[in-house]
Amino acid sequence: MSTQHAFSTFPSRFVWGTKTAAYQIEGAVDVDGRGPSIWDTFSHRAGATRNGDTGDIACDHYHRMDEDLDLLAQLGAPAYCFSIAWPRVQPAGSGSANQPGLDFYRRLVDGLLRRSIVPVITLYHWDLPQTLEDAGGWVSRDTVGRFADYTEIVAGALGDTVNMWITLNEPWCSAWLGYGTGEHAPGLRDHGRAAAATHHLLLAHGESLQVLRATIPNVAAGIGLNLQPIRPATDHDEDRAASRRVDGNLNRLFLDPLFKGVYPADMLDHYSGLAPGLAVVADGDMDVISRPIDFLGVNFYTPITVCSPARRAEARAAGYWIPEAASSARVGDLNAVQVLRPDVTRTQMGWEIEPGALTEILLRVRDEYGTLPLYVTENGAAFDDYVGTDGEVRDGERIQYIDGHLRAVLTAVAAGVDVRGYFVWSVLDNFEWGHGFSKRFGLTWVDYSSGERIPKASFFWYQRTVRANSLEP
Repeated sequence: MSTQHAFSTFPSRFVWGTKTAAYQIEGAVDVDGRGPSIWDTFSHRAGATRNGDTGDIACDHYHRMDEDLDLLAQLGAPAYCFSIAWPRVQPAGSGSANQPGLDFYRRLVDGLLRRSIVPVITLYHWDLPQTLEDAGGWVSRDTVGRFADYTEIVAGALGDTVNMWITLNEPWCSAWLGYGTGEHAPGLRDHGRAAAATHHLLLAHGESLQVLRATIPNVAAGIGLNLQPIRPATDHDEDRAASRRVDGNLNRLFLDPLFKGVYPADMLDHYSGLAPGLAVVADGDMDVISRPIDFLGVNFYTPITVCSPARRAEARAAGYWIPEAASSARVGDLNAVQVLRPDVTRTQMGWEIEPGALTEILLRVRDEYGTLPLYVTENGAAFDDYVGTDGEVRDGERIQYIDGHLRAVLTAVAAGVDVRGYFVWSVLDNFEWGHGFSKRFGLTWVDYSSGERIPKASFFWYQRTVRANSLEP
């Protein structure tokens, strides 16, 4: 076997998949008893999303499920990860189940199984029932119990045929973009609340994990985290300290509790003066949060480089680009500014493309947190796609992006990291949260006015890759 062939071939039981989220594709927000979520409320707020776009219709997946399932069957990826809309199952976030909502997901699961596609369920992908937010949302400890109840309902309804479950998708985004910066629903700007939400989300994960294990025999359960290498712009102590703070908030604030049962000491100190902050931690909570998981989902898109705000001039002199409206590095209280490398290609989101950074984060998880199975549960890119005069969508940039990151996965596997699978974000163009419909991540073009689906060139490339279980030269 040649070196090139060996490097391009994936393990024999590697799981290939695609992924979506309920609010981004389903639409039908007031159909069959579904209640409002925080994203329904937020997206209808003036100025909250680009062009005032909402998920009211999105891809209309609720009414076009069979068409989309046939599309998945055509693609041939043997696994599909989708999320359950909590307000479709429990319109007010508590009480008895809304049976039409559960029936929708039963039809979805059964439709996948008939097409020989393995269903993977994410229980929470950011669409908290608005009633629970009105009562305090993730800042309130009571939401933890409500999430456990919701988990029991969904697991009881679908656990007979679904074995792989993700409790939370990217709790960092729920906590810090939702309660810290206001970029996401519910749109609050309070770092003390964001810190409290972080803890309650992690606690909800631990309680949900326990329910899944008690309800579903031989369940495989984990959590999906958005992880990113954080680099200092220079070796100056101030830049290194800034990168350490950002890493603490984005990565260690979630990894350390899950795998070590403690919050990072520097983050505890950093947020010590905020209310309610991490003062909400109660005796026994960390034991719940650190219950062993069966796998970790790693969502990866881009690395981040930061400098100290006081060293902007030095960062520019070192060749970095700092936009005039440069955001602080994800969260405004970290005393760090994100900088961009001028010689690195970026996606339409403005995110730097560096496949090797995925290898870096996979190795770090293995080296610092243990050898548990890992799945790349999100990876993909938005580009300026368009339908050509011949009706084709030629998205070569996306093919190059995914190919590079799959090679990064293989590099990690060759280094001994137990990577079990890869899920592309996403199978469909969809509602991209605050960006509305302006960013397209899909393997399939969606005409939002007519609902037409057009598989892109990347769709057929991924189809070939999955069939071969290896990358083309």
